[in-house]
Amino acid sequence: MRLVTFTRDGKLNHEIGALAPDGTVLDLAAVEPALHGLSMVSLIAAGHVVMDKLGAALAKAQPVADAILLAPIPRTPKNIFCVGKNYHEHAKEFAGSGFDGGAKDVVPPYPVVFSKPHTAIIATGEPILSHLDPTGGLDYEGELGVVIGFGGRGITKADALSHVFGYTIINDVTARHLQKRHSQWILGKGLDSFCPMGPAILTADEVSDPKRLTITTWVNGQQRQNAPVSDLIFDIPTLIEAISAAITLEPGDIIATGTPAGVGIGFNPPVFLASGDVVRIEVPGIGVLENRVA
Repeated sequence: MRLVTFTRDGKLNHEIGALAPDGTVLDLAAVEPALHGLSMVSLIAAGHVVMDKLGAALAKAQPVADAILLAPIPRTPKNIFCVGKNYHEHAKEFAGSGFDGGAKDVVPPYPVVFSKPHTAIIATGEPILSHLDPTGGLDYEGELGVVIGFGGRGITKADALSHVFGYTIINDVTARHLQKRHSQWILGKGLDSFCPMGPAILTADEVSDPKRLTITTWVNGQQRQNAPVSDLIFDIPTLIEAISAAITLEPGDIIATGTPAGVGIGFNPPVFLASGDVVRIEVPGIGVLENRVA
């Protein structure tokens, strides 16, 4: 099931729906009273109490004519956990780009984890605000996002996937010159609008093996990135174990797992985004995340 958060034209409240294969938003709460007033985070936290009702609701749900998609989780419980240099070829292109701040290791021995604040989150179709990066080094990074369901601390690799609620798409938009200037990456990656997310959360029961998912990114129709999730240096269970070792993961927390090779700084000279460019990221099963640079 592909779950979405949406609002209606002229309304402020958020609702939970499902995304049909044709992109139509289906109104789950209209046929399942238990969903009234729930946010996506509260739905995830409710676990099987609510999830068991979703299948029956989906079978009866009707389209919402005036639905406006929001990010699946417009406000995460804490900052989005992001992982840097987590595909071998991207680690190499980043190390050779001059933007890595002099990191000693091309391939890191442990996961490189930073964060983006919830104020960076925008939905598919919303603009990336390029004017917030005055340095002119705007870049894209298509990534698989892992949505935590049942939380905890000290989660083992063996149990990690049982803690996953589902998967979404994230564009880890980056101001490269700011990233290099500040060394710690949050000021180059956490700017408002720099975390497009969506269009939906594909529930984990639909994904027998996340390593079989693929990520493809296009800029203005030109394919820039294409890789299977199996190419991750640190796989999803390893990331969950590393982050949860001493930080409690909560329902609705998100881990952006890293980006494949093909980002703008991988070109010589670098090819940065400009106003009017369109970044399109697809993970089959989840859908398409598309945003224009304003």
